[in-house]
Amino acid sequence: MTTIDAAKAWHEQDPDPETRAELEALIPAAEAGDAAAMDALRDRFDTRLSFGTAGLRGELGAGPNRMNRVLVSQAATGFARFLLGRVRSGEPAPSIVIGYDGRVNSDVFARDSAELMAGAGLRVVLLPRALPTPVLAFAVRHFDVSAGVMVTASHNPPRDNGYKVYLGDDDHGSQIVPPVDGEIHAAILAVADTELVAELPRSNDFEIAGDEVVEAYISATAAIADRGTDAPTVDPVPFVYTALHGVGWEVSQRVFAAAGLGEPTVVAEQIDPDGAFPTVAFPNPEEPGALDLSYATASRVGAELIIANDPDADRLAVAVPDASAPEGWRRLSGNEVGALLGWRAAQRLQHAGGSGKLAASLVSTPALAAVAAAHGLSYSDTLTGFKWISRVGGLAYGFEEALGYLVNPETVRDKDGISAAVDFLVMVGELRATGRTLDDLQREFDDRFGAFASAQVSLRVTDLSRISAVMAQLRDVPPAEVGGVTVRQVDDFIGGFGVFPPGDILRFWMLDGSRIIVRPSGTEPKVKVYIDSSSDEGSVDERRAAARARVSALEEGMRALIA
Repeated sequence: MTTIDAAKAWHEQDPDPETRAELEALIPAAEAGDAAAMDALRDRFDTRLSFGTAGLRGELGAGPNRMNRVLVSQAATGFARFLLGRVRSGEPAPSIVIGYDGRVNSDVFARDSAELMAGAGLRVVLLPRALPTPVLAFAVRHFDVSAGVMVTASHNPPRDNGYKVYLGDDDHGSQIVPPVDGEIHAAILAVADTELVAELPRSNDFEIAGDEVVEAYISATAAIADRGTDAPTVDPVPFVYTALHGVGWEVSQRVFAAAGLGEPTVVAEQIDPDGAFPTVAFPNPEEPGALDLSYATASRVGAELIIANDPDADRLAVAVPDASAPEGWRRLSGNEVGALLGWRAAQRLQHAGGSGKLAASLVSTPALAAVAAAHGLSYSDTLTGFKWISRVGGLAYGFEEALGYLVNPETVRDKDGISAAVDFLVMVGELRATGRTLDDLQREFDDRFGAFASAQVSLRVTDLSRISAVMAQLRDVPPAEVGGVTVRQVDDFIGGFGVFPPGDILRFWMLDGSRIIVRPSGTEPKVKVYIDSSSDEGSVDERRAAARARVSALEEGMRALIA
């Protein structure tokens, strides 16, 4: 079938007027010889979104390489049939809970999924309104269902949407991992290759959850602040909160109140859900400019802290006053927040006399491993993504440098920016009650465990073949030195490495103990480089200076190497 024939066939089964109109403009233009229109069709129809790091994720638009009602209908039906295929004789039908955020078409995709999965014979529970991803992750275990779907593209650009999949039962509400993702993809392809969307069975026989599930999540999350009668006093800190036009505020506000953390000042321009994300270029708190309105608001009201969630509230960003920063505020890195919350988790375990494991993705700071060792706790590195972190046995705390933290794994098996915010606010409130600051705590950390420094280099590409070319170059001719530092060892994960399954990852160990990891991004057209170093010699200031100098040299060297 030609590209134009495929586009016409897609148009015939597309129930969405907007994407139908898109094809009604492109198809005639391509047939008339318009090269740009033909390229646009090829981009939409010559490949297909597949289940990857977090299910499906892509730009809204017509065709199998875009997020749209046809693709989602095929995905929902294929996933339903995958779940039905796992049921043994005599067992009840599978069940699923579906959530959605405030992005464009999230509610539409969720409703289509509910109708199609109910039509396939599943028990379906649809969450009552647009809610954060952590509420959906919580609901998978709360309702004890077979699976969960969250319609979200998290912190991706405004025109993206996605389809994030969780499994219940023996997977305990974690995201999918291989080989399940491939099996689901095969089931979806079987639907796409043989059936028309209009002919797929639908049913309105599904449940809409009441607010009880939201209340249960709020109660469980606020309980993080309750550490018993002998816990330190908390003096709530004045803080600013932004939802970045996402769905975090309603639930976060209720959690903060229930936890006794007070009412924050909100960034009014960003507090309500808006799928256009009008005040930010990228709705990602890591991106330059994303927190500018937060900085201005916090400076105006004299706040001591900024708490930011990404649009589906599974990530947490924290910013603190810093007179040396251009805006007067500095966003803490995910590694900084992750290490401090990890130390807090280790202290809780030690105080309670319990055991548990700390875990982080292998691209995150080695600081958490140092914390675990100092407290006699087990530690695990995992591949990137909470689908791996959440599956660590005996997990007590996990994080990844991309602003993801899991402080309550018995409640939610995914990163949760709301529960992490509670834990961080309580930590700062405890410091405030004793006249101490975050800077005091960080100095104590660096004195006890060593000073750790990190940096990232990202190469964004328009031609995806550039990613594989960069990885092949580094793999085929690995550098002997980077930034004047000798490469001591190269670990290639392409065929699997130790306990890790195969992955397109290279890890360079440097002679001075520093580490460089290079991998393609799982969600964006980027090659990402992670650089880490540490020092435990001299004073805290000397340690910090040494670690930062090493990282700076390596960062400069890697920029030159992959440019």
